[in-house]
Order: sequence, then structure tokens, then C-alpha cells
Amino acid sequence: MSERLQPGDVAPDFTLPDADGNEVSLADHKGRKVIVYFYPAALTPGCTKQACDFTDNLDVLAGAGYDVIGISPDKPEKLAKFREKESLKVTLLADPDKTVLDAYGAYGEKMNYGKKYLGVIRSTVIIDEEGKVERALYNVRATGHVAKIIKDLAI
Repeated sequence: MSERLQPGDVAPDFTLPDADGNEVSLADHKGRKVIVYFYPAALTPGCTKQACDFTDNLDVLAGAGYDVIGISPDKPEKLAKFREKESLKVTLLADPDKTVLDAYGAYGEKMNYGKKYLGVIRSTVIIDEEGKVERALYNVRATGHVAKIIKDLAI
């Protein structure tokens, strides 16, 4: 488990398959601001709400110069089902080995009903045009999170 990222850190580069199996790299977005959000599992209620929120606000975010990427440990096939079922427009990437989740501090110890276990920590990292972390938000809520980002970024 790696450390959580801090503002000013260089965002770890990554290349992961999208829902169609095409490789997508953070480097592909150089010169653009990127919101990378990490979620536990496609096709679950909280993650669906969050992905739909990002999709519903994609025009606003893109208009302000932000690309949005969602990363989970799901396989590309499950991401494709998720995208189709919910009509998602955000880029969804598969990280079944959890290497990127770990590099971003979005995988680690969690607590549920008094039990500790390892899992995906719902997180959002906002990266500037130079590839540096502008904001790193951990243990975010699935509901209302996108509205808070828009408000905090004054979009």
C-alpha cells in the first residue's frame, strides 16, 4: 500500500485497458486537466450513482478543460456492460492487478462494521496540465461528490 498523494506530487503515469480493451495512458491527456476517480466495483449502487453523476456533469467539466477517467479493479468486459447499462460517457479503465489503485493510494485498509479488510478507497485525484496533483481526495462519498468538486474548483 502506497502513501496517499499530496498536492504538488507528480501524478503516477499509467496505461490501462478501457471498456473496449484499448490502452489509455495518463500521458495521452498531457496539456489537459484530468479528474481520475477510483471506485470499488462497476454495477453496484454507489458506484453507479457516482459514474452517472460524472456523466451528467461531463459537459460542464469538459467545458472547464477537464477530462474524466474512472478506474476500478473490474475487467474490461464488466466495464463495457456498466457503460452500456448506464449510458456512461466517462472513460472507464480496468485495473484488475490494482497497480494504479495502489500507486494513487486508493487501495488499502478499510473498516466496515468493525472489521478491517483491504479494498478500494473511493478517491478522486485532480491532475493539472503539467501532470501534477492539484487535489487528492480520499474516502469521498459516492453521492454529491461531483457537485462538491464543481463547487470547489469554481466551475
